[in-house]
Amino acid sequence: MAVYQGMLCNLNRPHVIRMDPARTTLPRKRVHSAMSPTAKHFCWIAGLLCAFAFSQADPRRAKEIGTPEAEFHIARVKYAATGGGGSRGYFQPYWAIDYPLAEEHFTSALRRLTRVSVVTDSVQLTLSDARLFNYPFLLLQQPGKGHWRPTEQDATNLREYLLRGGFLLVDDFHGDYEWAVFQTAMQEVFPDRPIVDIPPDDVLMNIVFTTDQNIPLPGKRHLGRGRDGEVAPYMEGPPRWRGVYDDNGRVMVAINFNSDMGDAWEHEDDPYYPLPMTTAAHQRGINYVIYTMTR
Repeated sequence: MAVYQGMLCNLNRPHVIRMDPARTTLPRKRVHSAMSPTAKHFCWIAGLLCAFAFSQADPRRAKEIGTPEAEFHIARVKYAATGGGGSRGYFQPYWAIDYPLAEEHFTSALRRLTRVSVVTDSVQLTLSDARLFNYPFLLLQQPGKGHWRPTEQDATNLREYLLRGGFLLVDDFHGDYEWAVFQTAMQEVFPDRPIVDIPPDDVLMNIVFTTDQNIPLPGKRHLGRGRDGEVAPYMEGPPRWRGVYDDNGRVMVAINFNSDMGDAWEHEDDPYYPLPMTTAAHQRGINYVIYTMTR
């Protein structure tokens, strides 16, 4: 399957608020000196000329939005999420949780361990965006807490996208209530197709790495130290790897329930997060990508 990559303007990217952990004082207030009207007018014109020159010099701006640039490019699903969260100096709406470090760390691993041409950043698209069909790999985060409710048009587009060969990875939702929210939404997309457990011997689970379905992928919030001082996961339920299949036995939707693969990617460089779990998250993610590109 050909994999395409395009570009979106910054207005379509999640808003990133990043704090410098090394900073211990508030930034100093700038002191503006008086400026004559003539000088202000000159600076304004100079600023416009510089902006124009930059736009002409940046080769990305000359390309049509949606132009392919690499074999693999993650597309995050944007939806009208209720609330948000974050860590490590970032705060995002729930659809953009773990951005941008999850993408940065996972695509770095994908680049090291495979020969796939990879774009580090993700694009962010709503399900009503026609460019959705240029990106065979979609990532949907926290549909439970974010209360993902696809519109009729969203459901129609996603159903066509998946039946035409697309792949949707759903991650980071936990417990009975969040499962009910997601299940209701998926019934709008596929009212006639069941959500089933993916068996351990499915190609998806073994195409590159043989994955152990018993290894949990906790969010950092699920980690704590036991009496022995070791870091251990305290999950809201056992991990369940579920999916929706097409008529040819291909997994169209991979569902990480009671799991937080995005956190495992995001915190791969955090010594507090257990190495076996972030390793398992990378292996499972690579399986998903290679499966998407070859099935």
